[in-house]
Amino acid sequence: MSEYSTRNPLPPRSVQANVNAYEKWRLLKDHLARYCVIVGGLGVIVAIVLIFFYLLYIVLPLFASAESTSIAGYDTPEKSLGKTVLLETEEQNEVAARFTENGNVVFFDITSGKTLLSQAIAIPEGTRVTSFAQSSPIDEGGAVYGLSDGRAIAVKQQYKLTYPGNKRQITPSLEYPLGAQPLVIDATGSPLEKLTVKMTADVTTLAAKSGNKISLVSFSKEQSLFAETASINRTATILEDSAENIVNLLIDKDDSHLYLLEREGMLKAYNTGDKTAPKMLYQEKVAEAGRTITNITFLNGDLSLLIGDSAGRISQWTQVKDGLKQLAFKKIRSFQLSDQAVIAIEAEQRRKGFMAFDAEGNAGIFNSTAGRELIKDNFSTSQPVAAALSPRANRIVLETADGKIRVWNINNEHPEVSFKSLWQKVWYESYPKPAYIWQSSSASNDFEPKYSLTPLVFGTLKAAFYAMLVAMPLALMGAIYTAYFMSPRMRQIVKPAIELMGALPTVIIGFLAGLWLAPFVEKHLSGLFSALITLPIAVLLFAFCWQYLPKTVRQKIPEGWDAAILMPVIVIVAWLAFTVSVPLESWLFQGSLRDWFSREFGIGYDQRNALVVGIAMGFAVIPTIFSIAEDAIFSVPKHLTVGSLALGATTWQTMTRVVLLTASPGIFSAIMIGLGRAIGETMIVLMATGNTPVMDFSVFQGLRTLAANVAVEMPESEVDSTHYRVLFLAALVLFMATFVFNTLAEVIRQRLREKYSSL
Repeated sequence: MSEYSTRNPLPPRSVQANVNAYEKWRLLKDHLARYCVIVGGLGVIVAIVLIFFYLLYIVLPLFASAESTSIAGYDTPEKSLGKTVLLETEEQNEVAARFTENGNVVFFDITSGKTLLSQAIAIPEGTRVTSFAQSSPIDEGGAVYGLSDGRAIAVKQQYKLTYPGNKRQITPSLEYPLGAQPLVIDATGSPLEKLTVKMTADVTTLAAKSGNKISLVSFSKEQSLFAETASINRTATILEDSAENIVNLLIDKDDSHLYLLEREGMLKAYNTGDKTAPKMLYQEKVAEAGRTITNITFLNGDLSLLIGDSAGRISQWTQVKDGLKQLAFKKIRSFQLSDQAVIAIEAEQRRKGFMAFDAEGNAGIFNSTAGRELIKDNFSTSQPVAAALSPRANRIVLETADGKIRVWNINNEHPEVSFKSLWQKVWYESYPKPAYIWQSSSASNDFEPKYSLTPLVFGTLKAAFYAMLVAMPLALMGAIYTAYFMSPRMRQIVKPAIELMGALPTVIIGFLAGLWLAPFVEKHLSGLFSALITLPIAVLLFAFCWQYLPKTVRQKIPEGWDAAILMPVIVIVAWLAFTVSVPLESWLFQGSLRDWFSREFGIGYDQRNALVVGIAMGFAVIPTIFSIAEDAIFSVPKHLTVGSLALGATTWQTMTRVVLLTASPGIFSAIMIGLGRAIGETMIVLMATGNTPVMDFSVFQGLRTLAANVAVEMPESEVDSTHYRVLFLAALVLFMATFVFNTLAEVIRQRLREKYSSL
């Protein structure tokens, strides 16, 4: 047997075949791994792009313009029964009602104009209708006819909904909520020239101008246990103010304020909580020089008045408290419809929007909160007589002077949103000045939604700032020491231990921060500040004293284990700081440090605040920054450090001028990834901040972030509602911010790598 066959049991051909098979298998695995990486990378990119476009798909309808479509036109039903003083529609947009000036009510089909019911109100003989007023359709609805003998008749339209043969049928009817007999308003019998009414199930309040006086009359129902019909109690009073120049009257939905508008544009407000003794609150000039008031009505909620003038402008006035805490009426915004007189304003029943018409048939739909003009068009070539905006604000019924009724369908889903309402200060109703406010919901139907994203972005940046303020120094200094100065054996213990912190669920950190850390910091606030001051001083003093110890003592500590002897020092100093701070705080600040801040500087203290978030979220971000930065520093080629030391540089000079510069791309990446983690954090800020969307730079105040806001409010938002889409907009803002930060970080990292790659 040859020497070759003794050493190699397989023949040469078999060896070559095995080598070729191994090479083919290796190449196959390389190609497979390569394509898997490509597919995975492309999959990530596609997923990110799809997420972006899905968010965009949900958000874009917020900024779509409103649209109007003409759907019907016909002659005014029962035109011979008199001129229309009120048009009104029911919620399903199938039946409308026309109240005429001589006491007739005509119900007709909105689409075809077919008369469904015509009914005359029982007006006593020898009297005539002299005034008319509609009650708020949001509550009980209804209307009142004022008569020439000082009496009034209250009527209310009803729409009965039935489903014969599984087909919806609406049957209109008319009833008298206070009885068919006229109610005495002015006991002297003077004609009721102007009238306003507020009708509820139990109380009806009317204010009427008759002659030179204003009568305020309230009718309340009392149902006896044994009586079949309710008795009606009447309370009446006469306002002391003269009614000579009064041209309009309004009662708000709470039946607590009465507004009188004079011919010259002076608005007077009375408190009518006590019907027997109304008190004047204030008076305000609401007409601009050279203009006259042509129309006035309440905005939904009755906290604001919409005032149209002869120059085509609609102004919104609301009741606020001035610097002296006195009630006043202030104009907070205005809208320009045209240069013609505004003759009709119809407020939406469920949102802070309204519709307005001028004398030439120009119409506009606006939203007050967003300050947004949604539609402006000429709806008719003839002068409008009456207009109705449906309860859902999706249909307009308009009667014109040429005897025609025209119907439009309105597509206006998200009028509350505009660039201004999202990012700029908005003057909300009853607020003393414009502000950034997030308040998306309320139990009230007349609530004014406040969708400002500015306090949420502010809270996000504030939380990230304090988290990075805590995490960056500790993580970077720790990474530098661990990678460059620490002994290998100690590094094998410290690095995995810190990285293990990153595996701790953030919900646990948030739970501990909210239930343990926040009360602890509140109780030991001075101890925390004392520790922040004394710990660095103690470490420096210990290091200064350490170098003067005998060499025999210092050499007992192995090289790279110096940090271990600092641990008892840190623990003891921190314990002393928290222990001594309680009596020290009582002695120096005459109580608690929190009360001293409030007393001396007016700085409030919330238990769950930015300080707690900074500590808790900093603890969560430290492992990310530490691990990446430590790997970058440890990976600096050894020949660079050895060469620097050989040329006479000290260890510290080598670290600052060679190692850190070479590792700067990795360190910068660590910081940016940590920042991205802090910006996108949800559970910690959700549980430890109090979730108060306020804009306050104080470290002792709470906050709300974009991520926490989405987590809190998304479960309760109605799908495809404005609130729902604004939350998706918040998610899109967060997505874009993270994308921009990461892109910027990558650009800077590449430039740093190119700059220091020659070291």
